[in-house]
Amino acid sequence: MFALTFLGTSASVPSAERNHPALLVEAAAKRILVDCGEGTQRQLLRSGAGFRRLDRILLTHGHLDHVLGIPGLFSTLGLRQRSDAMTVHAGPGTLDVVVRMLAGLWGAGRAPIAVEFAPLTEGRVVDAGEFTIDCFPVRHRDTDSFGFAFQSLARRHLQPECLASLSVPDGPVRGELAAGRPVVIAGRMIDPEDVLGPPSGGRKLVVIGDTETTDGLSKYVTDADVLVIEATFLDRDAVTARDYGHLTAAEAASLAAANHVKELVLTHQSGRYDDQEVLAEAAKIFPNSRIAADFDRIVV
Repeated sequence: MFALTFLGTSASVPSAERNHPALLVEAAAKRILVDCGEGTQRQLLRSGAGFRRLDRILLTHGHLDHVLGIPGLFSTLGLRQRSDAMTVHAGPGTLDVVVRMLAGLWGAGRAPIAVEFAPLTEGRVVDAGEFTIDCFPVRHRDTDSFGFAFQSLARRHLQPECLASLSVPDGPVRGELAAGRPVVIAGRMIDPEDVLGPPSGGRKLVVIGDTETTDGLSKYVTDADVLVIEATFLDRDAVTARDYGHLTAAEAASLAAANHVKELVLTHQSGRYDDQEVLAEAAKIFPNSRIAADFDRIVV
């Protein structure tokens, strides 16, 4: 299971209702920030999420509306005398932006908290046991942009009818079978395959920041339970969208529709459009679409 809290859902120009981009993802007692636009630390407080157990940031790319909140967040964590290191994952060019930004404020290597910088290449980023995070390249205005695929493990559960038919008693033996280990009852060996059902419960969440095209993204978003992606423009302004390296709502919806996505969540909203107009364009192609607002919470 993944719990998403949208901390900022605006495009590059924020509004009174929408802060710069940031998304908090919670899974298996881990809390991960995807992007950190200006004001993210206050959004964490306003949402009630706070700063506890926050030790990892994934950056989609290095444009300032996605990274400018990092110095403020680090400053506050330093004042709170945080001892844990913060790991920042991003493409090498994006990390260079962050490193230079921090050095300009505090001097090289002298950020107010311990920071570890982890350059991204396509593939596995995190293996937390109960879930994994992989990254993949995204095209956006010559930046080293990445999207992220979160995947929780599918589990096999004991089948009550099978347990009953084999007279498996309650207690530790069931725990052994659930863990995939055979047990012996009354001289008879029972294999886990005899009592376990098919895998179920795995969830897939895909988060994509700014992108100028959906080309090449299908293999990463296929069968996602939730796809979070930008929709900065409407189809009538597709030429302008290309000029600025962004998607239209129709393009985002077409990606979801073509790849068996279950729910589409649109973000990076421009103040030039009414939300309902954006939603109408997407829903015409992919009905299970929604527009994210600041402080929305979604459980996957």
